[in-house]
Amino acid sequence: MKKEVAFTCELPNGIHARPANHLEAVCNQFKSTITLKNLRNNNEGSAKSVLSLVGTDTLLNDPCSMLIEGEDAEAAFDVLAKYLHNEFPHCDEELVVMDEGEVTLPQSLMRHHPTLVNAKRLSAGIGKGKLIRYSEVELSLFESAVSAMTFEHAKTLVTEKLLDQAESASGQEKAIIEAHLSILKDEALNHSVMTFVEQGETLAKAIILAVDVICESLLQSSSDYLKERVLDIKDIALQLLIAAHPEMNISTEFTLTEPSIVIANDLTPSQFLGLDREHLKGLILTQAGSTSHTIILARAFNIPAVSGVAVAECAAQEGELIYLDGSLGVVALAPSEHVATYFERAIWLAEQMAAKEGAFTHLSGKTRDGKEIEIAANIACTVEAEPAFAKGAEGIGLFRTEMLFMDRATAPDEDEQFNAYKTVLEAAEGKPVIIRTMDIGGDKPIEYLNLPHEHNPFLGYRAVRIYPQFISLFHTQIRAILRAALFGKTKVMIPMIQSIEEIRWVKAQINAVKAQMEQDGVAYGEFELGIMVEIPSVAFIMDQFCKEVDFFSIGSNDMTQYLLAVDRDNDNVAKLYNSLAPSFLRLLEAVVSGAHARNKWVGLCGELGANKKVLPLLVGAGLDELSMAAPSITTTKAQLSQLDAQLCRELFVQACNCATIEEVEHLLEAFSRSQEDKPLLATECVLLDCDFNSKEEAIQTLVGNLGIQSRTNLVGELEADIWAREEVFTTGLGNGFAIPHTKSDNIVHSSISIARLNKPVRWSDEEDGEVEFVIMLTLNKNQGDQHMRIFSGLARKLIHENFRNTLKTMNTEDEMIAFLTSELAL
Repeated sequence: MKKEVAFTCELPNGIHARPANHLEAVCNQFKSTITLKNLRNNNEGSAKSVLSLVGTDTLLNDPCSMLIEGEDAEAAFDVLAKYLHNEFPHCDEELVVMDEGEVTLPQSLMRHHPTLVNAKRLSAGIGKGKLIRYSEVELSLFESAVSAMTFEHAKTLVTEKLLDQAESASGQEKAIIEAHLSILKDEALNHSVMTFVEQGETLAKAIILAVDVICESLLQSSSDYLKERVLDIKDIALQLLIAAHPEMNISTEFTLTEPSIVIANDLTPSQFLGLDREHLKGLILTQAGSTSHTIILARAFNIPAVSGVAVAECAAQEGELIYLDGSLGVVALAPSEHVATYFERAIWLAEQMAAKEGAFTHLSGKTRDGKEIEIAANIACTVEAEPAFAKGAEGIGLFRTEMLFMDRATAPDEDEQFNAYKTVLEAAEGKPVIIRTMDIGGDKPIEYLNLPHEHNPFLGYRAVRIYPQFISLFHTQIRAILRAALFGKTKVMIPMIQSIEEIRWVKAQINAVKAQMEQDGVAYGEFELGIMVEIPSVAFIMDQFCKEVDFFSIGSNDMTQYLLAVDRDNDNVAKLYNSLAPSFLRLLEAVVSGAHARNKWVGLCGELGANKKVLPLLVGAGLDELSMAAPSITTTKAQLSQLDAQLCRELFVQACNCATIEEVEHLLEAFSRSQEDKPLLATECVLLDCDFNSKEEAIQTLVGNLGIQSRTNLVGELEADIWAREEVFTTGLGNGFAIPHTKSDNIVHSSISIARLNKPVRWSDEEDGEVEFVIMLTLNKNQGDQHMRIFSGLARKLIHENFRNTLKTMNTEDEMIAFLTSELAL
């Protein structure tokens, strides 16, 4: 029997190793021959081979066909038709890479005439260390090697090593190791190696020849991303060759004993993971691209990295101290004292920024007038829990358990589920964890359940609606959660509830499971029971639901699309999807006020929770909790600390009374401007007792501080504006004072910055060119003539010795601000 599935590749990076691994796993459930054909280039490859799939050079928006032939083709067709359209497009995400636009190097560096090597920016940050050349091992070293070891034995050794690494890995590191494991077991690689062995080649030669064939195919791709997978293939080959030839005593281990910047022609992911990251401060590579797995790992571990630099360009500096700036894309060789000072000051400024943001990590979410709002994390698997708590999560607001049931041939058993829930609860260390029971169906079909195909799955047979049919599956999940509840503060949320009858049925099932566990003598803990508020009908009977459940969590994504009857994934109507619709805000008010009137807790776990623009409205709505992706937690806490809960409430009431989305947006913009205005003079912009060595360091620090204080989002551009004014005429006024200034679009909050120096620095070549007191004016262009009024006022005051001496001798920032505010009538 023959069947065919047509689809369009929706993967942003095309079919590479990680999504190919998912597709291969689905196809390998069937006996039929399954072939992927790329209709753009007519390339074909076995869908049961990761490397064959990658070799089809399938890119975003390529039309494709899956050809199925065999005895179970009908069953394979049913599964693949759903998988390719519903799940496969979501098994990869677009990589976040650095902007490749031109970078203007700061004058505070360039005025010191540094020796720089320009490079491609790959991973941001500044590294400082001794330049160390990596000793590379070429595959050709094994050309003549002979081994008594079998290919299977070598594969087993490498597999065991990778599995050991995967156990302690998480995030990008784990995903890349898993991709390498899939390459190792790939049928195309294995078949090619064994074919060369059968033709009489040694194992080493067979591996090298097989890799050459595969890599040649990948290098024909029009996608840089797929070309960069060549390094992953060579990485696996090298590990196999080393494992097969222990007598050669070759190792890729490379020891770093002090802070180091490593330079190499290339570096494989396994070689990167073998480096001591405590001493690794930067990477300089010749060939790596922005989507190289090695670079993805560097970004994950915050290691600055650049490429496009030949080893020979830096050879003379091996063993010497250098600086690497991944954000600017430069390597600074033989740094002078002033160049070194620039980079040390840049590192210090970056540390100050990180410390400011990090200060909120372990604080509770709280408005400036003291209203507490729990900031929690959404997770989809156990490995996300610990990183989420490390980023400041005050709980897990949504544990999407359906991920445990997906991408597999059978459902997870009770023990597997128990261990997963227990792991997250233990990671929470007493913080609340909301476990959402399986939300299967709709956009998340599960092959082994054989759910019917539906024209409108979002409104169809999904979530709680399928539980009666799969009652043992639901009972097993509840049983596993009850067992795990002994290990932490557990809350269970039921998705897609729309009626009292449904929640009462759920409660009856929970009681039945408890009774059976008691009869079986199985210990269990208690949990709070809540519902996910997605269906608008719930809002109209909140009084009745409050009698049945302990808490509510609003799924803003689905609630918006159900309320507005808009499929947000349909390009024709997606523009109508907007959670700022006054009708949605009124629905939000009905749910929250209805719950609070009966002393029930209510949170929000949709994407809206991390929306910085909408946060004042969510605070004003009175929500008890906001749950979001872990990287947004610290930023949200910081913004929350600047908001007044009472003012947010007034804003929310006004928004609910608006007629249109546009009116709500204007209201938010006006509120944002009133909230974000910062005073012209503030202690955060006053730096006393500064040890600056140059004018350049003074300007670099004062402008950098404005970035730390969120007064500018464009530090480099603002500094360029300051230096542009300096080029016209020096801003030194004599008597040890200077007033650098600019009127710029690159300053968000007009500011007066002050630096009092411990020793004077040279500001200009004039006779009286030394400065020990800097007052920097950075005013927004919207400030009218305030720029010149303040400048001229300061210049007149500085003529008077008493005024100058008073500023020089003041003891505190507050004294200085009060004095200048009075004298300049600010």
